[in-house]
Amino acid sequence: MRLIVRKERPHPGAQLRFTDADGLHLTAFATNTTGSPIAALELRHRQRARAEDRIRNARATGLRNLPLHDTAQNQIWLEIVQLALDLLAWMPMLTLTGKPRLWEPRRLRLRLFSASAQLATTARRRHLRFADHWPWTDVITATLARLAALPNPG
Repeated sequence: MRLIVRKERPHPGAQLRFTDADGLHLTAFATNTTGSPIAALELRHRQRARAEDRIRNARATGLRNLPLHDTAQNQIWLEIVQLALDLLAWMPMLTLTGKPRLWEPRRLRLRLFSASAQLATTARRRHLRFADHWPWTDVITATLARLAALPNPG
């Protein structure tokens, strides 16, 4: 068994733990894998964090508990949660840029999905008008513009 310890500078605003030495964040993991270079093992370990992020997002989206009593109803609930997770995984990759691309589901709900808007129909076209005072209106409109610019999958 090998123990691999990585020492790195924490990102701005990160809170250090009592185990961190000299202001550097220590990350350790143990592995039984033999014959692989340390860099490949470390990459595999960091990719595992993406899976844990997806699990955390699933819990924040509705997978924390099953709210219904019947098994068939809970199965439908799980499928709805899975659809929401797919949208939360694809939307940042396809339409968001900059800091909004890193937002967690709770922040997306607060800033993007709960924005009030008015649907207006003029000249047989529908327009979605967002409030000017909403701080993230520009993020929403840019996201919708990038979504409209994507090619039709049909």
